[in-house]
Amino acid sequence: MTPSSSSAKRQHVVDTAYALFKRNGFHATGVDRIIAEADIAKMTMYRHFPAKEELIVAVLQHRARRFERQLDRLMAEEATPRQKIATILDWHERWFRDSDFHGCLFAHALAEFGDPGHPVFQAVSRQKNGLRLRMQAILEGAMPRAQAQDAATALLMLIEGATLMAQMGEVDAAIGNARKAAAAILAGAGCLPGASNLQ
Repeated sequence: MTPSSSSAKRQHVVDTAYALFKRNGFHATGVDRIIAEADIAKMTMYRHFPAKEELIVAVLQHRARRFERQLDRLMAEEATPRQKIATILDWHERWFRDSDFHGCLFAHALAEFGDPGHPVFQAVSRQKNGLRLRMQAILEGAMPRAQAQDAATALLMLIEGATLMAQMGEVDAAIGNARKAAAAILAGAGCLPGASNLQ
């Protein structure tokens, strides 16, 4: 049975599309498949999402907001910059070990939509830059802004690489090496020594 209110129906379409995009990719998932899986009328789909690209952007925005809310909740429990960065790595480890882990939806979207002017590309860019800026803001509590910016960029690159390794089935190596490398990045910035890894 499908949801009745307009906003609930819209969210139902987003949730259905998210599950399909995650498993099968964006181009390979047709609108008709989404309509069938969501058990809605075509008119309902096109009323909420006149173009497939609009639905893809909505799915990516939904995923980004959920990630941000989860980190906000976890960040509230931690005090130091090192603990907050460790919490971000903890979140990624749980994600990597989830039975429904299929790699990064944003990276997959970037691979399928490579035009920097495309709305999907821009949605990916906002999410990735959002994580980088979050880590930069955390680190600015312990080091000068330029150093925090460099360290946050290196940490983002590290997380992206670890995510790819985890998708290849090397979860233990991905997260273990990510923690060690993150600790080295932070210690190298000269402000957060004292741990051989971030656990």
